[in-house]
Amino acid sequence: MKDRKIYCLNNISETGLSHFREGYTVTDDIEQASGILVRSADMLEMEFSPKLRAIARAGAGVNNIPLDRCAEEGIVVFNTPGANANSVKELVLAGLMLAARDIVGGAAWVRDNANEPGIKKAAEKAKKAFAGHEIQGKTLGVIGLGAIGVLVANAAIDLGMNVYGYDPYLSVHSAWNLSSKVNYAANLDDLYKVSDFLTIHVPYMDATKGMINADGIAKMKDGVAFLNFARDALVDEEAMAKALESGKVRVYVTDFPNDLSVKMKNAVVLPHIGASTEEAEDNCAIMAVKEMQDYLDNGNIIHSVNYPDLNAGICNSASRVAILHRNIPNMLSQITAFFGKNSLNIENLSSKVKGEYEYTLIDLSSRMPEDTEERLKEIEGVLRVRQIYSV
Repeated sequence: MKDRKIYCLNNISETGLSHFREGYTVTDDIEQASGILVRSADMLEMEFSPKLRAIARAGAGVNNIPLDRCAEEGIVVFNTPGANANSVKELVLAGLMLAARDIVGGAAWVRDNANEPGIKKAAEKAKKAFAGHEIQGKTLGVIGLGAIGVLVANAAIDLGMNVYGYDPYLSVHSAWNLSSKVNYAANLDDLYKVSDFLTIHVPYMDATKGMINADGIAKMKDGVAFLNFARDALVDEEAMAKALESGKVRVYVTDFPNDLSVKMKNAVVLPHIGASTEEAEDNCAIMAVKEMQDYLDNGNIIHSVNYPDLNAGICNSASRVAILHRNIPNMLSQITAFFGKNSLNIENLSSKVKGEYEYTLIDLSSRMPEDTEERLKEIEGVLRVRQIYSV
């Protein structure tokens, strides 16, 4: 049994680490690591050891990892979508209450007047300044119906809200889990027109950067409340600041403090605590460990962000060959021809493509000669080859 070494770039839940099987050890030497577990540490300028095969992010966002460079070096990057979804959902629900009622202002008033004689009577007079609205019967627009968006939408239905959801890439899994009472909006404009509250739950990428902009805000209802527990860069915050000043947006609740958001009028800014629960940290770590272990043990890829997912099950063959390569014509025929020329019988072959990259798993009826891995890499476009033996 191989001794595979894992390096933790951040503090990783011990509950998660306990899911590594015998044969895995956590190391203090990153140069010896087959895998790296990370949360928020910046890896963009890091140089990687030739021994590194996988990086698992205990969370969803991967903007702290150089995905393209990792792909070119044959390093598979995983994330843990949905593992912290309930934690974020619960904070979004709290955000709804913060947006509907001036809880923050009321609590600040009490704290600021704590030493005033007769505080009870003073509070009765002051409380009218913090009056708010009930959310029951109001309309919530949910932008993005992934793991978190679906949970938020369903919970809002249970709270008596009218809910509209928008997601042009709604997955079958999300559709099955979405309450039938959620109305589906065909476009953002339709969502903006009806929503008293809006919450965004989409991944950050070039196509979504600044998607909540001045034009979109202008189409929203006057006095709308906007919640952002996804990524600050999804919102053009200069446009949001102007909308808060004018009253077009009544309140902006965000989990992302930055130089602009912390100074906005009528903004409730939280210190990025959406996934900061013991349960979420455990769940993310457990998922990251299982993903990494399955890849290192069996070659299976689940929830990768730079290579295609491919699951060939537990490795029971004499040898399994994992080949990370570019998605270019004639690759599979060259690979299979190579094994034929070397009299290596292929029992099973699976291959999947993701953008510019392809991943191929081949089960053989016998072990490859030691030099076969290096000779396979002589095929143009092959980035990394690994031979896996059944445990």
